[in-house]
Amino acid sequence: MRRRQPATVTRSGEPRLRRLPELLRLPRRSPLYPELVRALAAADRLHVLASDLDPVPVRPTATTSQSGCYRLRQGDPVDLRVSRRHGRIGLSFLHELGHLVDHQLGYDPGKGTFASAQHEAFADWRLAAAELPCRLPPGARRSQRRYFGSAKELWARSYAQTMLMTSGDPMLEQHLERLLELDDLFVWPATAFDPVAAELERVLERLGLLRVGPAALAA
Repeated sequence: MRRRQPATVTRSGEPRLRRLPELLRLPRRSPLYPELVRALAAADRLHVLASDLDPVPVRPTATTSQSGCYRLRQGDPVDLRVSRRHGRIGLSFLHELGHLVDHQLGYDPGKGTFASAQHEAFADWRLAAAELPCRLPPGARRSQRRYFGSAKELWARSYAQTMLMTSGDPMLEQHLERLLELDDLFVWPATAFDPVAAELERVLERLGLLRVGPAALAA
């Protein structure tokens, strides 16, 4: 019997600039909800997204094999998944949100690549990200290094770290500090990462997605 494919998120109306909370459906009854709301507010503080998507569901999981997952089929998202079994819920959620943003900004069905690998607005970010040190241990397999060093993964990791850095939220800033102290593989030391964060914000600015000015950030 053929396994049924999960439904993709539907679309309605014309694409328009929208706040990120409009584009996600958080699991209100989950114990993860307060952390997810806080992390989403950090991303919403920085940027918007042009989209015609109905809300994308965020689903908590108990898997130990991965801390998060962005599921999609071709150009359409299915859901974002975040495991409660890891100590990086805020970072993991923002990582998967980064994949969603990247996917919606440009998807090449022939190559299976997202905007981060090909869009001209990302060119300077790609150059800066290429200078980041590899965070994998020396004994990592070649396939792991290739995946970890792909534009898609570098974007998601740098997106998540940038959102935590710019959040203005003491709890999220402490979350990032703890991960840095633990030498977590999914974050970079600030001195190496600061230029990449600046280029990531410039990508959003070039695309007309950055929310600028004190009034906008306070909205």
